Amino acid sequence: MATVIAVRGTAEERIAPELGAVSLSVSVSGAERDATLERTSTAHQQLVAEVRALEASGALDTWSAGQLRVSSHRPWNNEGKQLPVVHQASADVEVVFTDLERLGDWVSTISLGDSIGIGGINWRLTDATRKRTQEAAQRAAVADAVAKAAVYAAALGLGTPAPAELADTGLLTAQPVPQGGRGERMYAMSLSADMGAGGGPAEFTPAQLVIEASVEARFTAEPA
Repeated sequence: MATVIAVRGTAEERIAPELGAVSLSVSVSGAERDATLERTSTAHQQLVAEVRALEASGALDTWSAGQLRVSSHRPWNNEGKQLPVVHQASADVEVVFTDLERLGDWVSTISLGDSIGIGGINWRLTDATRKRTQEAAQRAAVADAVAKAAVYAAALGLGTPAPAELADTGLLTAQPVPQGGRGERMYAMSLSADMGAGGGPAEFTPAQLVIEASVEARFTAEPA
């Protein structure tokens, strides 16, 4: 009589990022609505002009710029008194670098502007590389499942196990699918950035990206 062996195979692939997406925001606050809008618009136009220059140099993959947003509110002071109206105008910009060496220099320079804030850097892969790396992790996860099944079969004195079922994690069991779903997930290792005490160029160590895959499998094995 065949014995059923159920296992979970896991694997991960680590790879250096190819793209660095920088999120920026242009934001200005002021008591006069028109003046606030003008200052924000000017800063936004200057930023977009610098981004276009980067694009022309070949340092970028893509970039995008959002429209100006305007809001108004009346803040309160520590004594509970409502202060005059404050107007705020802002716009978001995302710049995706292919030249990661230039990324740090540019971020250091652009962050010196009074009205520009850096939201963060998102390290990415191109679609083709991500697909290729995911597939490598998935194949390795299947190989891990096969190896585990072989170990269990040998420990029971059984012959070579034959695959009966294979699925992404959670599809062969009643347990909920873990975070990431569909058998793979991707995350980034730590990012370090030293802006320097003297305000010099930022030195970035791009985060290493890790793509994980997991599968569940059932095998059958006959007595040896």
